[in-house]
Amino acid sequence: MSEIMHATTVIGLTRNGRTVIGADGQVTVGQTVMKHHARKVRRLYGGKVIAGFAGAAADAFTLFSRFEENLEKYQGNLERAAVELARDWRTDKYLRQLEALLAVLNGTSALIISGNGEIIEPDDGIVAIGSGGSYALAAARMLSKHTSMDAAAIVRESLLAAADICIYTNSNIVLEEL
Repeated sequence: MSEIMHATTVIGLTRNGRTVIGADGQVTVGQTVMKHHARKVRRLYGGKVIAGFAGAAADAFTLFSRFEENLEKYQGNLERAAVELARDWRTDKYLRQLEALLAVLNGTSALIISGNGEIIEPDDGIVAIGSGGSYALAAARMLSKHTSMDAAAIVRESLLAAADICIYTNSNIVLEEL
């Protein structure tokens, strides 16, 4: 029986012209924390796109690579690159086996891309994925609505809120900002 890999919390948003994505650093296999300082966010397409993943790391890196190829092919068109990745992910025999979610932002759009062909553009522009994603999302929505905090502070505080609730999320936070 294979171990179930649980991970993570990733959240991203744009506020007042600043786009930020962040993630915790915990990697859990079964009931064991294997790593505390994993890096689950990165810059793509010459730093014009920021992205984060939840799920198996090797799968996510494969998807990041494919997504970046699509960004190059479609001259940075985030939506078109996402559609092509989702199509390939859903139909390609090899890619179909990959287990991860991607959250991607470019300053004007925020998308969640899944392996079953879904591309979700949240109404409020806040993307959140992973086991603690819904906790971070709730916190980010309230902080956005009721404070004047900047994007980085909202992302950081939302991740800390998720870390207080979700056992698969820690407070070792990495942020990327456009």
